[in-house]
Amino acid sequence: MSLMEERRAAIDEALERVRRIAAEHGVTDAALDAIKPVLIELAARRELFPPQHFPLSPEGHPRVYRLAEDPDQRFALYASAGTPGKAQPPHNHTTWAVIAGVFGDEHNVFYDRVDNRLEPGQGRLRKTGELTVRRGNACAFLPDDFHTIEVTGDAPSLHLHLYGMSLENLPERIFFATASGGAYRVFGAPPSIRAPLVTPAELKAMLRDGEELAILDLREEGVFAEGHLLFAASLPLSRLELRIDQLVPRRATRLVLCDADDGLALRAARKLMHWGYRNLAVLAGGVKAWQDAGYELFSGVHVPSKAFGEFVEHAAATPRLSAEEVKAQMDKGTDMVVLDSRPMDEFHKMSIPGALDCPGAELVYRFHEVVPSPETLVIVNCAGRTRSIIGAQSLINAGVPNRVAALKNGTMGWHLAGFALDHGKTRHAPAPSEANAAMARAAAARLAGRAGIRSIGADTLQRFRRDGESRTLYLFDVRTPEEYAAGHLAGARSAPGGQLVQATDAYRATLNARVVLVDSDAVRARMTASWLVQMGQDEVYVLDRAEGPTETGPEPVRILGIGAGVASLTAPELAQLQGHGEAVVIDLDTSLAYREQHIPGAWFAIRSRLALALPLLPQHGTLVLTSRDGALASLAAPELQALTPLPVKVLAGGTAAWRAAGFALAAGDEHLADAPVDAWYRPYDKGAGVEAAMNAYLSWEVALVEQIERDGDARFRVLDDIGGARS
Repeated sequence: MSLMEERRAAIDEALERVRRIAAEHGVTDAALDAIKPVLIELAARRELFPPQHFPLSPEGHPRVYRLAEDPDQRFALYASAGTPGKAQPPHNHTTWAVIAGVFGDEHNVFYDRVDNRLEPGQGRLRKTGELTVRRGNACAFLPDDFHTIEVTGDAPSLHLHLYGMSLENLPERIFFATASGGAYRVFGAPPSIRAPLVTPAELKAMLRDGEELAILDLREEGVFAEGHLLFAASLPLSRLELRIDQLVPRRATRLVLCDADDGLALRAARKLMHWGYRNLAVLAGGVKAWQDAGYELFSGVHVPSKAFGEFVEHAAATPRLSAEEVKAQMDKGTDMVVLDSRPMDEFHKMSIPGALDCPGAELVYRFHEVVPSPETLVIVNCAGRTRSIIGAQSLINAGVPNRVAALKNGTMGWHLAGFALDHGKTRHAPAPSEANAAMARAAAARLAGRAGIRSIGADTLQRFRRDGESRTLYLFDVRTPEEYAAGHLAGARSAPGGQLVQATDAYRATLNARVVLVDSDAVRARMTASWLVQMGQDEVYVLDRAEGPTETGPEPVRILGIGAGVASLTAPELAQLQGHGEAVVIDLDTSLAYREQHIPGAWFAIRSRLALALPLLPQHGTLVLTSRDGALASLAAPELQALTPLPVKVLAGGTAAWRAAGFALAAGDEHLADAPVDAWYRPYDKGAGVEAAMNAYLSWEVALVEQIERDGDARFRVLDDIGGARS
């Protein structure tokens, strides 16, 4: 078991004992006497609290680290790292507290308050005792007990501090300037409570230990795309509440947070702890420290999937034809079909002339419906390379009799060759007849046998669900979004198979988790599972039959941390305010969405950087936050209100409500209060230099094979010709 897992298990066990004691005894001396040995026992396990995880500041100043905190802010445990000479004046806690030593000496002097408390801001103290807290002992305090702290000796110290309520929720704590009392003031929480650290070398080892691990990069996606760890999932702090529950559903998952060593990870850690995530650490020094340690940083997004596509082409020798070769076949009337393996929204924007849309996992399922003759040449394309390669190889692995090839470089290659693309098309491959579906089922079953895909029934799925506290389970419905919305197994998430393979990190952040795939007849689930296994996903299963309660509608999104009480206004009310020049609209959606459409006069800003954007905004009237549906704006409203005296409101229903009310929308990049670093811009999203960007992107994809070899953490493999798998 890794150190993080051992520490989490030990803290969980200790705090459960403390909760039982508190429930039985309340806030009493007897309770504290019973809690002290629990904390002493935990602190005695020095191996769980190595100094490199809880360092002093670079300047040698003390630091406080949050180890645990219940979602209701009770039972908060901290590690306090001190340097010799560190001292705190006489103060109380307004909740119970227990302190135990890990290493070093922390000298405590105890006091009672003895005045009648009739004179505001004044009081008197009387010394009652003292104790040097070190490994093997502890001291305890009732809510109105006072004490001083001083780190003595020649070495830094680390002590565990356990409170009945978190430090940020003790607004009535006070401290006296002298040991005898006198004037007192509010004793605020430490200005920056941190999370334990892990070094780059420790994180590298975690990637190889086989335990569950989620690495979250809290920077904006555009910054993330400039350089990140291979298996880090992009989850900007701006959107943490919107996506964390789906990406990391299990609260005890080992989580390592990454940033540019700029505080984003610490801000995220506090929120995550409040939502029940209790196994957190921050990468010491951020992504630069990872690179400085000699490890690889990867540019771009969805790199594991894209690198895998390049690996497959190289290892499986996937056939490919250039745009010029495919166009020549078209021009001479060859019996051929072009299948576009992207979702319809991408196909609708641009497509190869005459192509049919048939997203990745649908290829084998719908193949015989659109390609009845074994003589037909089949070309599979996407926008670039990955889905072209995986799609073509899917058909080859499934044993279709046709000649199959990937369109080299997809629609980008077609455009760069000077050929025209279609726009606005909606042609799609139809669902198969029963006879053709039977052929697809047989092909997928044969492939599943070669790949070692395991099938499970409803009873096993229920057991996996019951294991949710100890193992992460991702239950993905890999059919089309339309089929999912029409009816799906309760609790399943929508993850169309082709997109799941193309962008695995967008659907699940926890490595080494369990994955169960489901569809209507196992064809798409088996095809998708075969690719996840080859990507290195050890525990992937296909559900035999989707038995159990069902739901309809789009996938529900659980937003954490969102509450009531945010002041809002309707679209007509906003229009009226704008008409009088009394509103400044701030759009927190992505810069890509803002460029496409936004409320006229709105300013673009990034939620996590509102403090930087605020001085650039007009400073009058009401600041009105909006986002796609208003959820992100509601989360940001209290944060913005804390930065400005101007009134802050949220557009109810967001920009979608403005559009639904019939008001006009604008487009373009005007009124940018922040740089558009929140999103990764695809080559065809760029306003200029599109061809150069396409060439650079395609070269980047090809180069990924060598980079993942240098990195060494990917466990990619392909099916060999006679069965099983080879690495």
